[in-house]
Parts: sequence; structure tokens; C-alpha cells
Amino acid sequence: MTAALLICVYALAVARLLPGLLAALTARGMSARLGLAAWLASMACVLACFAAALQYLLSAAVTGWPLLAQAICRSATGHACPPLVYRGAILEIPLSAAALGGALTAAVLAGQYGRRLQRSRRQTRAHAESARITGRALPAASGAVVLDVPQPAAYCVPGRPPAIVLTAGALAVLEPAQLTAVIAHEKAHLAGGHHRLVALTRALAAILPRVPLFRRGAAEVERLAEMRADDRAARDFGRPVLVTALLAMGTGTAIPVLALAATAQNVTARVQRLLDPPPRARHIGNGLALVAVTLLVAAGSALIARFAGPLAAHALAVP
Repeated sequence: MTAALLICVYALAVARLLPGLLAALTARGMSARLGLAAWLASMACVLACFAAALQYLLSAAVTGWPLLAQAICRSATGHACPPLVYRGAILEIPLSAAALGGALTAAVLAGQYGRRLQRSRRQTRAHAESARITGRALPAASGAVVLDVPQPAAYCVPGRPPAIVLTAGALAVLEPAQLTAVIAHEKAHLAGGHHRLVALTRALAAILPRVPLFRRGAAEVERLAEMRADDRAARDFGRPVLVTALLAMGTGTAIPVLALAATAQNVTARVQRLLDPPPRARHIGNGLALVAVTLLVAAGSALIARFAGPLAAHALAVP
């Protein structure tokens, strides 16, 4: 019980305090790739801590109910805990109920998470198939289709195969070099598996909306994924081409839930970021800070999980 509580306290502290720090470090997207890694690693560490806490609780409830009851009784009454009390069902039943409740809660949340992911996958695949059926192929770009919609927009939808969707309005406002940069942005999303990251973090935020790290992390992952795709496209075609493409496109059409669009997320911030890149020294310092935070969270999770086991074993072994 002590080990589970310690791990839970650590996980809740990280989930509560870390989002503000990470948001400050990733606000301008100076190191979009490292920012993505920091958010995702932090969320994974918190989930791993909760899983470890549940494992300790279940293990203690199954293998050491009498000793665990004795330890809790002594923590409340000192050494004046007669055997008839700590061996009785009065304390063992609540402990068993707590372990069972934790396991059932975890199972329900896991089921909800899986169903949300499956529903999102079905929707995006259906949209990709619909786009390929109703749109016309764009000869200049393999895998891209054009929809007869007047508002300029471009986005990618995962599927088998995935689809890069452009509108007739986008073709009307983009020059050839700009169009190539926009398509490169969408291909960067697909190559980086950004749609999976967005789907995973959105589903996590949906089932655990009261956890600040998950709730805020979903939006930050989506924003940083856009900036990461911007970096890839700007590296290949130059910042001016991508900036003028973003300004030409605007945000004038509806985008599917899991679509990753060249113009949908914080266009002003993305344009400002491309036009005014930070000095190299500041960029390096920001990257090092993100790496340090990520390593500290991961190391803290590993250490508390490692030392919680001996602590739990010692607590249960005390006569």
C-alpha cells in the first residue's frame, strides 16, 4: 500500500506541475521534435507509474492480506493492534475492495481508450476512401486527390493507402512551388506518424480529462506536430515558400477530426515562427532544457518504481 501511494503521489505531482513547464519550453516550437518527445515521454511515464502502483496494490492484496492489514492497523494504532483485528475481515475486505476497484477502473478506462481509437481509425479510413472516390487525382503529386471545394485547404488522412487531400480553392491560390511545399508538409505528417500520436493523445485526454498533463498534452502534441511538419517542408523548399503558401491558404474549410492540415493549427504562430527563427544559441539551450526535463521525469519514474518494491516488501515483512 505504501509503495502504491508513493508512486501515485509522484505521478499526480508530475501530471499537475509539469504541463506548465513543458508549455513554457515548447511555446514557440523552437525544438518541435524534442518538444513532441518531451510531452509524449512525460505522458508515458505517468501512465507507467499508475500501472506500477496498481500492480503493487494487487500484489499486496493477493499475497499479503493479513500482513498488509496488520501494517495498516499499526499505522493507525501503533503496536496496540491485536491479532484478532488485523486478521479479521473488517480490514481485509476494504483492502480487497480497493484492489478490485482499482483493477476494474483500469479495465474500464482501457476499454474506453481502445474503443475510441478504433472509432477514430474507422472514421479516418472511411474519409480517405471517400476522398479517393469523389476526388480527382493530382498528376503532379503521387497519392494526392483534389476535391471540388472553393475554399482553400490541404490535409492528410491516414488509411490504406493514406490520402493527401487538396481543394480546388487551394490549387487556385498556390503557385507550383507553394503547392509542392504544402504537399511536402502533408507527407511529413504521414512519414512521422503524426496522425497516430494525435489519435493516441486525444483518446487519452478524452478518457482522463481531469489530468492536466493529458488534457493539455493532447493540444500541444497536435500543435508541435504541425510545426515539425513545417520544419521538414521548410528544410526542403525554404521558409519563404512555405510562409507564402500558409498565408495564401488561410483556414476557410472544415477539416476532419483526425486530419492534419497545412493551415488548420495556429497559422499566425507558425508563420511568425518561420519568419523569425530564434538564435542558434537559444535554440540549442531550449533543446537541452527539454532533454533535461524529459530525462529527469523518466529517471524519477524509474527510481521511485525501483525503490518502492523493497519498501513494500519491508513494510509487509515487519512483524
